[in-house]
Amino acid sequence: MEKIYFLTGSQYLYGEEALDSVRKDANAIVSFLNRHLKNVEVVLTDLCTQSDVIERIVKEANHDDSVIGLIGWMHTFSPSKMWIRGLKLLQKPYLHLHTQFNERIPYDTIDMDFMNLNQSAHGDKEHSHILARLHVPHAIAIGHYKDEKVVGQIQSFADVCRALSFSRGLNILRFGDNMRQVAVTDGDKVQAEINLGWSCDTYAVGDLVEKAASIPEEEVEKTYLELIERYELKTKDVHAVKVQVRYYLAMKAFLQEHNAKAFSNTFEDLYGMEQLPGLATQLLMDEGIGYAGEGDWKTAALDSVIMKLGEGREGATGFMEDYTYDFAEERVLGAHMLEVSPRFAATRPSIEVHPLSIGGKKDPARLVFRGTTGEGYALSLIDMGTHFRLVAQGITLVAEERPMPNLPIASIQWKIKPNFQDGIKAWLLSGAAHHSVVTTQVTLDEIRLFAKLNDLELILIDDKLDLERLERELEGRD
Repeated sequence: MEKIYFLTGSQYLYGEEALDSVRKDANAIVSFLNRHLKNVEVVLTDLCTQSDVIERIVKEANHDDSVIGLIGWMHTFSPSKMWIRGLKLLQKPYLHLHTQFNERIPYDTIDMDFMNLNQSAHGDKEHSHILARLHVPHAIAIGHYKDEKVVGQIQSFADVCRALSFSRGLNILRFGDNMRQVAVTDGDKVQAEINLGWSCDTYAVGDLVEKAASIPEEEVEKTYLELIERYELKTKDVHAVKVQVRYYLAMKAFLQEHNAKAFSNTFEDLYGMEQLPGLATQLLMDEGIGYAGEGDWKTAALDSVIMKLGEGREGATGFMEDYTYDFAEERVLGAHMLEVSPRFAATRPSIEVHPLSIGGKKDPARLVFRGTTGEGYALSLIDMGTHFRLVAQGITLVAEERPMPNLPIASIQWKIKPNFQDGIKAWLLSGAAHHSVVTTQVTLDEIRLFAKLNDLELILIDDKLDLERLERELEGRD
């Protein structure tokens, strides 16, 4: 299980008896958190009372892949100069927990011994000073450690840590290059690996064609039978469906061989393929593989990471593209040519085969469904040349107003915050892409923390948008 180190600050000034109480209280907090947090183990470290101890703990955390983050709490006053050496070496996410062991002031018994022992109220402020002085990007949780809201904040921090750990070793595959003449789907892969830890490699479509040809027929048949049990088959073109099954198995094997959790392709580079991979891509997205079309490796990677962040939660995350507007109803219809994740399905998806008027290949099989509803965000990661910008727009996924019997693809619809006009204008002013990752699984605080810990410029478009201020900020920043 992945671990988070719990560092408790104090000093020798108070004597060994007081330090024993500090250790006991810290152990109680850690035990409580381990009973209430999911999918992570909180590990109590040695008491942080000296520079060399803190430095050693940080070095251990940096070099232990199972440690995904650290929590710091000052039980007493802990002079912050002793934290400098360790914090300067810190390479893992950090949460400053501003709590105290006692929830209430014990009016009847409080004395100076109690005051000396329970100094978090100002001990943590000393700690926050050195975090700010060293410019350590970090999260903050404030309140009694047993409070449900505080536990939720720590759980959220742990989930972001897990996503960051996943992100910093993420491999992305591109089958072919990005769509010709398109700017926003390209970007600086070297800087992405420096900032985000993402590695992106390109493979020839011929490599995938060769892999597909090697898939045993019995494996294709077995997977096909499983699919028609899971989804409603609405086509007589079984051959087209099995072609997609073969592509799915080939891409899955290819990704596994290269330890990749995200991929992209483009309809402009399908040499040797019979169909554009539609159903095949949807099946992979449903299994947590990140994807984006047209060679858009950044969005594919972001899709993968946000799915990891929201893992095990209600809702959905997936690659999306603003396709067309309803100006009267002020809503967006989101889709792609074929590749919409079935995680967004509000109805049982059906397997269908229809013509595709782009790509010049045979009619591809795909999953067709209508989309779910809920509150969420549309996220766009773009390369501004000098830095990466993450645009996050609040949206509300809504049910379609009425059926669309002639639209043979999956789609979702949403309304934009703060309103249609200002929301779109802010998106356009920010230079955000026509591709996005739509999610109903992560919170704004998690998006903020993800951006902060990856040194991303964050542009937020929501109900609190001040459009004039955003324009001024963008003019001064670009």
